[in-house]
Amino acid sequence: MTKRNSHDTAFAGLEERLGYRFGYHENLEKALTHASSRKNSGDGFHYERLEFLGDRVLGLCVASYLIAQYPDAEEGELALRLNALVKGKTLAEIADELSLHEFIRTGGDLKHLTGKRMQNVRADVMESVIASVYLDGGLDAALELVLRLWGDRFSDTETARRDSKTALQEWAHSSQLETPVYRELERQGPDHEPLFTVEVKLKGMISGKGSGRSKRLAEQEAAKAVLIREGVWDA
Repeated sequence: MTKRNSHDTAFAGLEERLGYRFGYHENLEKALTHASSRKNSGDGFHYERLEFLGDRVLGLCVASYLIAQYPDAEEGELALRLNALVKGKTLAEIADELSLHEFIRTGGDLKHLTGKRMQNVRADVMESVIASVYLDGGLDAALELVLRLWGDRFSDTETARRDSKTALQEWAHSSQLETPVYRELERQGPDHEPLFTVEVKLKGMISGKGSGRSKRLAEQEAAKAVLIREGVWDA
């Protein structure tokens, strides 16, 4: 590996966004390299091994912080929070906040890294960058990075909420109510971008309604509306 010197500025912009200065850049360069950019994909100079490590480092950082931050939380709540914080969508969002795609090296088939289709690639690279920080500065450096980039996401109450359909069904059963029944009320928009409206009914109660880009999302919103109305969840 080549030691960093004053002329090595290729990653200065990314280091500024990360809030971390590397002693060595080899692992960072590898973390930002997709296998498609290599003439010989078997040479190993790409992010896949680092992604494997970064996934574990991120999980440990998040879990250790949650244990300290929420000393009274039960395992179920901690698991929900952790899953929300380490899922691919969250990683891709943070990658986008850093404009990480500007630094990713890919082959011709992956030129357009922005957008939903390449969300997994951006999430994988984000994990790889975390691994590169861990290898360069240790666990403390990785933890500081995660806390800095994830920020307010750690205190987001939405991450502690259970799946709303599951929560509504469990609440209904504990309240001696029948199982909730969902019914599609309306579908609008073109086939490639539909909008569904769904109603959920519980015998003896006012129904709840919700809308979403899929039936599943609409059902979740309908269940959430009932949970909030009945005071089970806060608004």
